[in-house]
Amino acid sequence: MNRETQQRLQWVKLYETSGDAGFVCRRCGISRPTLRKWWRRYLAQGIAGLENQSRRPKHSLSTKTGAGEVDLILELRTQRNLGARRIQSELKRLHSISLAMAIIHRVLCQNQVKPVVKFRRKADFIRYERPVPGDRVQMDTCKIGPGLYQYTSVDDCTRYRVLRLYSRRTAASTLDFIDCVIEEMPFPIQRFQTDRGREFFAVKVQERLKEYGIKFRPNKPASPHLNGKVERSQKTDKAEFYATVDPSVDDLKELLAEWQHYYNWERSHSA
Repeated sequence: MNRETQQRLQWVKLYETSGDAGFVCRRCGISRPTLRKWWRRYLAQGIAGLENQSRRPKHSLSTKTGAGEVDLILELRTQRNLGARRIQSELKRLHSISLAMAIIHRVLCQNQVKPVVKFRRKADFIRYERPVPGDRVQMDTCKIGPGLYQYTSVDDCTRYRVLRLYSRRTAASTLDFIDCVIEEMPFPIQRFQTDRGREFFAVKVQERLKEYGIKFRPNKPASPHLNGKVERSQKTDKAEFYATVDPSVDDLKELLAEWQHYYNWERSHSA
């Protein structure tokens, strides 16, 4: 019997003989709840009830990871080179699986997966950013596959995006996309910023912008960093959306619309 158990035994024995809880508490320097706690344990279990009991939770959450979940984590890392936070997001989006970051880290470490190499920005990096929504909307196009091009617009302030797919990069496609952006952006647009693609410099496009009272700002030649937000967001589309779908499916436009909604309202962002 250790010292603490002997001390508690003295408390309950003194209370057993005197029957006066106040006297025992004053004599031993303990509170009534403490005396009551050990008295009840003594009555229920005897001297064994006065010993220290384990504080380990009786019902702890399982931290085991199923083989299927491990395979999904490793697949997202090896095929798409995603970090733990993005793996957590993609598991929830694609498979409705919610795992803690610590579990994902543990799986990656146990399988000795090569760490993701992070891009280090230069110390003199300058972020070009507008403080008012709609003040400047970056617009760009990117080729997804043969006869398939994505038009992308990103608001410089809020990062709100509008996406559309077209078979060609033409003035007609640009005009249709401008109408879509104006309709879907939740704020008025004051200026469009693009690279020097011919689809943006067409006369019909410039006339349409004048009708809407929207300014047009093309980037300087060889300055893709000025359109950095839309360029980076298109890389995200290729890494997180097009890597998970077949571009030849008939409902690709509907899937892209779902991805646009997820990106704007649900996806976690690091910027």
